[in-house]
Amino acid sequence: MTTVEPAAHGPHAFPHHRPTQAVVLAGGQGSRLRPYTDDRPKPMVEIPGTGMPIIGHQLSWLAAEGVTDAVVSCGHLAEVLQDWLREAELPLRVTTAVEKEPLGRGGGLKYAAGHLPHPDRPWYATNGDIWTRFSLREMADFHAEREATATLALARPRIPWGAVETDAFGHITDFVEAPPSPYLINAGVYVFSAEFASLLPDLGDHERTTFPRLARAKRLAGFPIPQGAYWRAIDTAKDLTEAAKELASQAR
Repeated sequence: MTTVEPAAHGPHAFPHHRPTQAVVLAGGQGSRLRPYTDDRPKPMVEIPGTGMPIIGHQLSWLAAEGVTDAVVSCGHLAEVLQDWLREAELPLRVTTAVEKEPLGRGGGLKYAAGHLPHPDRPWYATNGDIWTRFSLREMADFHAEREATATLALARPRIPWGAVETDAFGHITDFVEAPPSPYLINAGVYVFSAEFASLLPDLGDHERTTFPRLARAKRLAGFPIPQGAYWRAIDTAKDLTEAAKELASQAR
């Protein structure tokens, strides 16, 4: 385990239910992003045109949202990520937690949570391949208002194919390029109450165990990412290209 101190660190006046600590899950192999991930873990892949890896964008976002301490859960090529964290000027304190053997998504999350500085306080978590910007403060307020044990951010991604609209008789009435999905999906960003870590499995997948149990008990909430907020999962080379295009269009 290594700890990296921030280059600059200021006080934050935060309501007690808004977390100031977070876990970033950065241990995946990113096989669908090869060859970019041949020599680095997925969160270390650079967004073209930004000069910064995905995890750099995430840590900046977390710090801007009031997070002062982050635990980065590492596995595949962990040393590459640790080297970058040591060299980078970071806006928050960062600790790395390296899995000696694969623990599964739930086990890895529990192991990383064990390195949080304040186990008796709520915490954020984010998947290491997510690039997004929205108000975590609002999400924390939503979580507290519902007295949830866990809250998932929900995104409405665009369908990667064009869609066809028809009338009741079967005539085609319109073509729609990359329409938004009719379904919300787990966006890979979370707010967890302090007790959530104790509900996680030591080994295995919490999305098949812990989350369904909380849902049945009405202790799992879903926070829709506000319309117009940016969200993208970086899974493939195409996602990198699209993210770069979207960045360029925003800069104009």
